Formats: sequence, C-alpha cells, structure tokens
Amino acid sequence: MRKKLNIFLASVVFSIVLWGSISLSDYYYTNIDVKLSLVNFPDNYTTGSAIPDKVRLRVKGRGWKLLSLNVGPESEYVVTAGKDSGWHTIGLYNYLESNRWLLSDVDIISIQPDSLRFFVERTISKKLPLIPDLKLDFKPGYGLASDIVLNPDSVMVTGPVSYLKPMKEMNTKKKSFGPLDARTESEVGLPKINGFSYNTNIIEVLLDVQKIVDKQFDNILVEVSNVPAGKEVVLLPNKVSLNIRGGIEILGKLDENQLHANIKYQDLVRDTTGSVAPVIEIPKNVTLQYLKPERLRYIIRSY
Repeated sequence: MRKKLNIFLASVVFSIVLWGSISLSDYYYTNIDVKLSLVNFPDNYTTGSAIPDKVRLRVKGRGWKLLSLNVGPESEYVVTAGKDSGWHTIGLYNYLESNRWLLSDVDIISIQPDSLRFFVERTISKKLPLIPDLKLDFKPGYGLASDIVLNPDSVMVTGPVSYLKPMKEMNTKKKSFGPLDARTESEVGLPKINGFSYNTNIIEVLLDVQKIVDKQFDNILVEVSNVPAGKEVVLLPNKVSLNIRGGIEILGKLDENQLHANIKYQDLVRDTTGSVAPVIEIPKNVTLQYLKPERLRYIIRSY
C-alpha cells in the first residue's frame, strides 16, 4: 500500500512539473513594476520635483522569463538626468538600450509613465531641528511624564535649494507606539524625500512613560512683587492650595519650595473688581489641576 502511494505521489509531482514546464514555455503578456532611478546629476545638483518611485512596464515574453522578472531581485530602470540645470523633459523609451536587462528575451509593449518632467537645481546643506511625528497610545492611568527626547535632536540636511531654504524644521517618519506603561526606548527614521539626504537616518527616541498621579500642596504663600515704597498690600487670604498632576516619579521628588504664587502690584492698581488671580509658577512637565481660592481679595495701605 505504501509503495503504491509513493508511486502515485511521484506521478502527481512529475505531472505538475511537466505541466509547469510546458506552460512556462509559452508567451504571455504581463505588467511588472520596477524601481525608477534618476542618476548622473551635475555635481552638487539634484531635483526636488515629484517623480514616481516606480514605472510600470507592459511586457511580452516566455513564462519562465516573466516569472524570473517578478520573483527575482528588485530591478531598476535607470535614467540619466543630464548635465544641465533647469527644466528637463525626457522620454523613458529612449533609455531602453541603457537598461539592457529588459531586452533579453522580453518585448516592451508600453511604459507608464512614458516621460518625466523635472527641475534640476543647486543643492545646499542646512541643520534643522527634529520634530517627533509619533502617535502614542497609553494604558489607562499612564502618560508622558516629560518631553519626548530625540538623539540627535537635529540633523544636517542636503537638498534642492528651493525646497530646503524655507524649511525651519524636519519631521521624523510617522510611527505608532503603545499601549505604553513604562519608559520606552526605540528608533525612528527620517522621511524619504526626493532629492534630500541626511547625515544620519536613524534617530533614537526616549519616551518617559510613568503612572500619572495628582498631588496636593497646601499653604503656598502668595507674594506681591514690585510694591513701591510707602505702600503695603494685605492679601485675603495670603496662601493658596494647589493640586498638581504629573508622573509619579517626578511628583515624588517635588516639594513646595519649587512652587511659587505671585501677584504684581501693577495688576492690583489696574484691577476694578476687588480681587485678582495669582500667577502660579510650577516646574516643567507638571500641570496645575486647580487652585483654591482662584482669586484673592486685597487691601492697599499707605504709610
């Protein structure tokens, strides 16, 4: 029984191989997408024009050849930019001879697009600060305790002058993280922009994720600044309570000496309501949830 099964399986495999061999010997039409490479710019020149990443070729050839084009290493359709600056319009059919890998046992029926139009211009280099383009998702009760840290935080960019000169910053690639509940270190790349290059393409990312909690501070003294000679200000009351929110590790190290409440004497003089709101100064990376009382009454005395 086992011998018969082996003979049957061998027959099936042989039939499939024979059928495939015969089928791949026939001629077929198909579409293949190949990478478009625009090369040989003049020294220190490039293009920032929008050109396609790939071209679509309609080809005719034997099945085995078309199969090798689709499953083999990625092919390139190479086009020469030319030696002059300014606008260029070139026909892609003119570069079939310089892409001879296509002409071996394959007929080219059409190329889409069949032409390119692009502007060649001088390049410049410029250092730009990096802006993280990240989508962050946190587990309930967690969040960023401090600003996102990028290393490096800026990048040297080389690109076409008309595009790069007005740029003030460079975004990283978009990337999503989460759900997060702990400090996270990762990497993010820089966007591929036609004609642009960077001195580095990998940026380290540090996300200081902590449990977010509240902390109450009572009896914070409110100071009045810029009180002129001969004047005295009495606040009613002269202390406030603050509720602060932030990362658990940050709030654990925070004390009331880092919190300040202030009122400028000039604001009292301009006031017409009889009460003013103090300005609260708190450390970076924490937020004020509420203040009690929100406004303070006052008395100005002369002596």
